[in-house]
Amino acid sequence: MNVTFTKMHGLGNDFIVIEALDHAFSATPEQISRLADRHFGIGFDQMLLVEPPTSQEMDFSYRIFNADGNEVEQCGNGARCFARFVYDRGLTEKTEIRVGTLSGIIVPHLLDDGRVCVDMGAPEFEPEKIPFITEGRQRLYRLSLGEEEVSIAAVSMGNPHAVQIVNNVDEISVSETGARIENHPRFPQRANVGFMTVLDRQAIRLRVWERGSGETLACGTGACAAVAAGIDQGLLDSPVTVFLRGGSLIIEWAGDSEPVLMTGPAEYVYEGMFDMEKL
Repeated sequence: MNVTFTKMHGLGNDFIVIEALDHAFSATPEQISRLADRHFGIGFDQMLLVEPPTSQEMDFSYRIFNADGNEVEQCGNGARCFARFVYDRGLTEKTEIRVGTLSGIIVPHLLDDGRVCVDMGAPEFEPEKIPFITEGRQRLYRLSLGEEEVSIAAVSMGNPHAVQIVNNVDEISVSETGARIENHPRFPQRANVGFMTVLDRQAIRLRVWERGSGETLACGTGACAAVAAGIDQGLLDSPVTVFLRGGSLIIEWAGDSEPVLMTGPAEYVYEGMFDMEKL
């Protein structure tokens, strides 16, 4: 069976988008992992599926699979690409779209300048809702990594995040430390790991080790989580410009139970097709 796809990216965080409105699409984790391979497959950080809504509150359903083939709850950069895709393909005439995910409904809004602003919902700091194993809610937690201890904030943006403040993101071994925190037993569903350097009260640099994908050039939920953690700790003021390796995002959060707003680009790369029988 031949499957058409669209390759897109948000600040270098890259995806294949598959429309599955009229014909259901399914693949095993092994098949997705082979497609994601950058040498033997298409190469991507996440696969995004456009599916019919599952309730009257939604315009579409949105499913996300990481490069290791596992389905995950949320992807911020993917949400912008999803919104751009369904609008540009004529699948909706709305510029404000209600999209159902595993973690709830998000609301992307297409702006006149081509960027997309996404209402990502409110950040969640309660440990049991992240989930993160601890005895009580704190702004920072000490996490043991063998002979080393690090301080992290733990927050959910529909998916679990650990955020570590560092002096210089260029001097951090993101792959080594990120993988150790991702798989730490206190994160029972693993974690995305952000390394944040505060430049001033409205600007940060950020590198993110994504659960199931490794370090990516940008991570939308990671940017939201980092800014929320920074504001929660009294280090940042909204709006915050987040400088990632692939470009920058604008993150706004008014605090408390208010939603986090993420604004950034969504870009096309190419169209293609693959044969499921050859995977």
